[in-house]
Amino acid sequence: MILQALAQLTKTENLLAGEPDYEFRRVAWGISISTTGKFQKLISYRIDRNANNDRKEDYVGKWSLVPKQPIRTSGAKSFFLVDKCEYALGLDPTGKRGKDALTERSGLFLEQVKAWHDETGDKTANSLLAFLTDIKKYQPEIQKDKSFGEIEPNDLMGFLVKTDWIHRVEGAKKFWSTLRLQEDVDEDAPTYQCLVSGEEISDIPLFPLVKRVPGGTSSGVALVSHNANAFNSYGLDGNENAPVSREISEACGIALARLLDPQFPNPDNLDATLEPRFIRLGSNTAVCYWTREKNNEAESALNALGNLISGEDEASVEKNLKSIWYGRPAKLNKPNAFYALTISGTQGRAIIRDWLETSLNEVNENLAQHFADLAICRNTQPKKRTAESPAVPMNWLLKSLAAEGRSDPVPPTVESGFIRSAFQGKPYPLQMLQRALVRSRAEAGGDEWTDSMRRDARASVLKAVLNRRKRKQLNFTDYPEVTIDMNPESRNTGYALGMLIAVLEQLQRLALDDVNASVVDRYFSAASASPKSVFVRLLKNSLHHYRKASKSEKKQNRSSARYMERVKDEILSWLKVDAPKTQEPEKRKRPLPYPASMTTPFGIPSSLSLEDQGLFVLGYHQMRHWIFMKKEPRAEWEKQYPNAPAVFLRKKQDEIEKEELEAGTA
Repeated sequence: MILQALAQLTKTENLLAGEPDYEFRRVAWGISISTTGKFQKLISYRIDRNANNDRKEDYVGKWSLVPKQPIRTSGAKSFFLVDKCEYALGLDPTGKRGKDALTERSGLFLEQVKAWHDETGDKTANSLLAFLTDIKKYQPEIQKDKSFGEIEPNDLMGFLVKTDWIHRVEGAKKFWSTLRLQEDVDEDAPTYQCLVSGEEISDIPLFPLVKRVPGGTSSGVALVSHNANAFNSYGLDGNENAPVSREISEACGIALARLLDPQFPNPDNLDATLEPRFIRLGSNTAVCYWTREKNNEAESALNALGNLISGEDEASVEKNLKSIWYGRPAKLNKPNAFYALTISGTQGRAIIRDWLETSLNEVNENLAQHFADLAICRNTQPKKRTAESPAVPMNWLLKSLAAEGRSDPVPPTVESGFIRSAFQGKPYPLQMLQRALVRSRAEAGGDEWTDSMRRDARASVLKAVLNRRKRKQLNFTDYPEVTIDMNPESRNTGYALGMLIAVLEQLQRLALDDVNASVVDRYFSAASASPKSVFVRLLKNSLHHYRKASKSEKKQNRSSARYMERVKDEILSWLKVDAPKTQEPEKRKRPLPYPASMTTPFGIPSSLSLEDQGLFVLGYHQMRHWIFMKKEPRAEWEKQYPNAPAVFLRKKQDEIEKEELEAGTA
């Protein structure tokens, strides 16, 4: 089915431009000759891809349809009519190639032109043959051309008579097509049935190499390859094990090349390029996507998909599609089959990580749910002169799951599982939860912008994974779905303990200001896994922090400390940490919900399950955001939770403080 869908894409987007024996290549130079075969001039067709920015110059040739070029290994092999300088002119711009090697290469190029001339007697072939026969006479003149020093070793060059490319004349096209057809004829060869088209074939070609496959070699990798005996069976050799016709294999090759190339030429206008159709997931993995039918609605959705998933470039996404970022599907009227291929490359072959067939409408709805699940409050301030992206960018989501600075963020299986969940609405890989917890414990604290951004990304991942597991009943812990902001109505133990450590951290900050190692820096990892043994010490220390902050010279610190103490008491009441009446601390208006001299909090568990550990991280993240929430967002939050405990509602809390103040005055 993969090969069928790729071959269909070639037809849908007319990627062969009606010329199956030709392919798109960048031609950088043209050698202009007269009709009698005399050299006229060297013409540059190079363009600077960085002309409109401040980056280093990057010159490439212009796109052109040239005769399909076979695979060239270490030996000398000439391409027909369009090739590098050492083949087309017998010259090496670097001066490193030996004279004999250059003579051999130019001779191979001349042989093909002579075969064309002898077979057809074409006038254009006669002009080119005359030039190449006397090439040594023109080489000094060519080398003196001011542009010759700009030729790169791998630049392709073709020939022109007047203003017409020789490789585009009808005589050259017909000869090349006939020559390629003859290569396939072998009357004595056994016949096979093409796995895609069903036609009988006698010649099974090598699958064309596809460049730009992440992790693959620069020369390209093959989608279908049998280069070792271990891949053979039933006495068949090489690609006989998976017979695919030359037409289908080349169509699949050009389809993959189009999907993986960010600037693939538009067959209808070679001065323009087609929109990208891939998302880079990691250094060795990419996902390609397309639809069966091509129409304006599908094109609009596909053009925006890369930026929607990446979550970084809002300007390039159409207005009606931006709603997906906020959990609302865009309006699509026409059904259309959707395909996604996750691919990596290694050792000369392609690895298919995943293959997905669904509909564009389902992807649209699932992506809206994907972003709704990922939505989380942010503790990271946007950088100057930049707006906060609607969703945590995908590259942050993935690289936050690995140690900072690693070139390979996560295994390709996690990357492909993540994108499949986004497209299909399935649970995210459990490994994402495990990795997020490991990194959360290892990277607790840290004041750098990147530290904060990584924490936001991990919180987003944890929320999405836990909510999907809750929805699909895959969890072993009872908890409500995690909301975007702190949920004061959640009574999950892990979530409450995460909230509690955020409050204890704030009490320490109010008492001691900035310290070298906060309670989070020192105890977050242990508290999330074995809370009972850790919170004993933390709660004892919090009493000292509260007393010191309550005597601060700053009125705001004193008020905030009293408030944080009330919030702490409220959370502890959820955990059923009760204090014996005989052990109340002195001079306190309201008794602590635990004894000051205690050694073990009665309601705090010894350990937390995997899901509870994730909720612990989320509780801390959201509580920390809530503590520093500004006036207007706080008012909106209170409207969302009108039945929250009084301590969380500013209006009710002000009334409580007023009553306490009046009671104290009396």
